[in-house]
Amino acid sequence: MIKVGIMGGTFDPIHYGHLLAAERARESCGLDEIWFIPSFQPPLKENDPNADVNARLEMVYRAIDFQPHFRAMDIELERGGTSYSIDTVQALQELYPGRAFSYIIGSDRVNDLPQWHRIQELAEIVSFIGVERPGESIDVSLLPSYIVDRLTVVGMPLVDISSTEIRQRQADKRSIRFMVPEKVYSFIRRNSLYEKPE
Repeated sequence: MIKVGIMGGTFDPIHYGHLLAAERARESCGLDEIWFIPSFQPPLKENDPNADVNARLEMVYRAIDFQPHFRAMDIELERGGTSYSIDTVQALQELYPGRAFSYIIGSDRVNDLPQWHRIQELAEIVSFIGVERPGESIDVSLLPSYIVDRLTVVGMPLVDISSTEIRQRQADKRSIRFMVPEKVYSFIRRNSLYEKPE
């Protein structure tokens, strides 16, 4: 059975924090591959992504270039609409049998798991890997047992980078270099992503 970690999100833009979380989860949980799946419209976020679907997918491709264990998947972008994890996993199981899937999520999102669409059904077919940053511990006592039983917590060094901060810095004409991979940085600059209109 091939063990696959799913990294979902808007990736608006993808940054080093995403890549480090993916690698820590892969290493700690013995995953064979990490599949990065940009969402079309995440259900628990109110605002639409800033960059369009093609730009966000292209940034993921550029960020994981030459990483043998990382792969980009456009399944949610192709489907469109609200990106529910249960729909994605069921489609992946059909397309790619013989794989065991785990969702990799940041410690700030673990507490949201009970709000996920059809979460009990999802918990029956995937496991969850909570990536815990220093100062952001996961309190499993707040979670129902059907999630706790399927949750593995892994540690991660403090990397204080967020997509929100990157977009704001770009809008303010401040440097985002070394917050994102060089190929992503070049793509953002060349396409004037996240800049305020003059």
